[in-house]
Amino acid sequence: MTRRALILGIGNVLWADEGFGVRCVERLAETLSYGPEVTVLDGGTQGLYLLPFLEEADVMVVFDAVDYGLEPGTMKVVEGDEVPAFMGAKKMSLHQTGFQDVIATAQLMGYCPAELVLIGCQPEELEDYGGGLRAITAARIPEAVTIARDWLAARGFEATEGRTETPDLADASIRQDAYETGRPSEDEACRTGDDRFFPERA
Repeated sequence: MTRRALILGIGNVLWADEGFGVRCVERLAETLSYGPEVTVLDGGTQGLYLLPFLEEADVMVVFDAVDYGLEPGTMKVVEGDEVPAFMGAKKMSLHQTGFQDVIATAQLMGYCPAELVLIGCQPEELEDYGGGLRAITAARIPEAVTIARDWLAARGFEATEGRTETPDLADASIRQDAYETGRPSEDEACRTGDDRFFPERA
């Protein structure tokens, strides 16, 4: 029986560095070519809706922004049973609790991937609604992709240079280049709420 791998990016691209995991799977799909036994997926903030993908996978790579309490831009890789603990060490958003639930549910039902790795990056900024990745976080994406490639290769999932065609990424209009070059500046668009409801300055 053919073994299958899941490469999953989770997070919310609307909250600055929270989008790290999603941007990692986008970059991986743009630069590495995998066969049909590997699923490359933008998991966003879908939570338990991701369970069917875990059910099909023997091994899983997860990219995410994780608050390890380290310097911004620091990468940390954890594997196996440590993954849920690190994802819940300090909640940054609802998607982390949701993904812990995904792993716990998959384990309870007996179909959690046998091997899993979390490739996490310490964020610099999360409180910038509509903002893109900070430079120090974006700079770690190539390293994260390389870690994933090598980890999968050690388990028999080889990649070649090229692209992985997948219907499971976000629409092209909100992928990193389009999103970050097309969004208005902070001066042009309020990032803290709807300025129509702020009191007028005296």
